[in-house]
Amino acid sequence: MSYQELYKQKLTTAEEAVKVIKSGDWVDYTWASSHPVALDKALAARQDELFDVKVRGGVSMWMPEICKAEDAGEHFSWHSWHCSGVDRKIMAKGMGYFSPMRYSELPRFYREHLDPVDVVMMQTTPMDEHGNFNFGLNCSHLGDMLSRAKCIIVEINENMPWVNGLTATEINIRDVAMVVEGDNPPIAQLPGGGEATDVDIAVANLVVPMIPDGACLQLGIGGMPNAIGAMIAQSDLKDLSVHTEMYVDAFVAMAEAGKITGRNKAIDKGRQVFAFAAGSKQLYDYINRNPEIMAAPVEYTNDVHVVSQIDNFISINNAIDMDLFGQVNAESAGTKHISGTGGQLDFAMGAYMSKGGKSFICMSSTVMGKDGVLKSRIVPTLTPGSIATDPRSCTHYIVTEYGAVNMKGLNTWQRAEAAISLAHPMFREELISQAEKMNIWRRSNKK
Repeated sequence: MSYQELYKQKLTTAEEAVKVIKSGDWVDYTWASSHPVALDKALAARQDELFDVKVRGGVSMWMPEICKAEDAGEHFSWHSWHCSGVDRKIMAKGMGYFSPMRYSELPRFYREHLDPVDVVMMQTTPMDEHGNFNFGLNCSHLGDMLSRAKCIIVEINENMPWVNGLTATEINIRDVAMVVEGDNPPIAQLPGGGEATDVDIAVANLVVPMIPDGACLQLGIGGMPNAIGAMIAQSDLKDLSVHTEMYVDAFVAMAEAGKITGRNKAIDKGRQVFAFAAGSKQLYDYINRNPEIMAAPVEYTNDVHVVSQIDNFISINNAIDMDLFGQVNAESAGTKHISGTGGQLDFAMGAYMSKGGKSFICMSSTVMGKDGVLKSRIVPTLTPGSIATDPRSCTHYIVTEYGAVNMKGLNTWQRAEAAISLAHPMFREELISQAEKMNIWRRSNKK
């Protein structure tokens, strides 16, 4: 039977496709922009027939229909691998949960630790002449997830970019149970964080001069990494490479400015490598069938040993706060969950293992609380319940608008002194007082 004949045989409506889902099933919506749209709407319409349907997703870019009803939690529960603002809203509703992980381990979770997935529903590109549907913006963990699925339903979106891949970026019509032709909505875009602030620019001015020509870059999500990327695009740096978990708009700006050639990479020479991408339509248009772009499974992009093979690897991420011991929290405010570990720890370790590599954790020294009170991001100890995303033994460079310090090789009182030098001046005396109480301050320390 030809691919087109198989396609016609498996083509159905979203309403018919979701009838395969039963109460108690584990259903996977996959990742970010691959979350289904028409199938999600059809499943939500079946809400009153279903109970205890457990749905996995991650980095949600819009509110799933199954989570909108007032009593949705009586029928569905949402399990996020990494939280966006949408995931946090679902959790606040009482029907969402977070699954802690290092993102690089997620493919192995599906291979070894999770029960088989009952149903997968995901957006893909249209089928090509070889019978393949491309995953588009999200390679991530999808190959291993699909290998454990009992039933795979693809929802075609003609707007999904076709992205070249290392492996596990496509599925063939022979392995698909049903095909749904969706309504082709625009691919969800991720705001770039707005104009760079004075603090963003100050931090970028500290980081960019420490990046050498020929460096390989990894940027985390957020306004500050994007601001640094924009400054790199305007700098004199040359022959840069990309190997990152998440592909963001700053890389497009650098590429279009001629900064990225990839000619110095020891592996994947000439290729910009990533696990998933999210950003503007300009980004999506840029990576569509671009031979310089290569999607790869996250256990490859985030592998510490892979990263360490790339000389002058530069990792740039942000944080919520840091304590005087050098522990970095990038995922919660006390017990209030915000994001996840993601790849930050892997890249912090991998960059330091790279010859000439550097890991930068960047943040503003202060944040305005909801109560209108200015708070320090440099704190004596992490707030109870906050997560130590990067243990003190793994932090390298920490940067605020007040400076950049290298934590490697420092003892506890030297770390406290370095951390306090990054704090806003109005908080430094209190931080010194707290450091003295914790016996990590010496009389000879600077004040």
